[in-house]
Amino acid sequence: MITVKAVPILSDNYAWLLRCSETGTTAIVDPAETVPVAAAIDAAGGRLDLVLLTHHHGDHIEGTDDIRARYGAKVVGASADAHRLPKLDQAVAARDSFKVGAATAQVMESPGHTRGHISFYFADGGVLLPGDTLFSLGCGRLLEGSAAEMFGSLAQFATLPGDTLVCCGHEYTEANARFAVHADPDNGSLATYAAKVKALRSDGKATIPSYLFDELACNPFLRAKTVAELADLRGRKDKF
Repeated sequence: MITVKAVPILSDNYAWLLRCSETGTTAIVDPAETVPVAAAIDAAGGRLDLVLLTHHHGDHIEGTDDIRARYGAKVVGASADAHRLPKLDQAVAARDSFKVGAATAQVMESPGHTRGHISFYFADGGVLLPGDTLFSLGCGRLLEGSAAEMFGSLAQFATLPGDTLVCCGHEYTEANARFAVHADPDNGSLATYAAKVKALRSDGKATIPSYLFDELACNPFLRAKTVAELADLRGRKDKF
């Protein structure tokens, strides 16, 4: 089974430290900053087997080569994005799978924020690592992809079990909640969740990971019924 621990980095990013409870195999997802990532790895026993990359942006990959050199870890990333990622030891694509110890990581193609973006899903442990495609109460900006691509990416996430942990790349939830309530003012579940988020942030606590069932009930982008609706929401959020 995979367990997951958030590693706060930069100003509002998260790297994610994964551990197979059966074998002790460990992986880090999107290690953009060396010092806090290395501290988290060392505190967990100093072992790192794999680095998993969701997409090419610097605030997700910047520390990869330092971490690789320090721990001798292998780097896994999208074959479609290999030309702008650190050197890959294992290139993967949609519907591929690979092992993290005894646990299986399923690769999901998830464009929209960027082309070549991938996400990782562990059924054993119920963990989704969507990078910057899905945020709590939001989704990534359409920097390279289209609304149709984002709609498709979110639709596949929506098919996963509701108790899946959503381990996204940024602590954006409080700002996302303000727009979500504006866009969906009659959603009682959202109002309750937004109040919970505000209380957590007031106490300096993280809102991530979230549960997929909360996102399905509250996240306006996951709740969009059509590409046009999602495109409208994204355009409004960009100007909010």
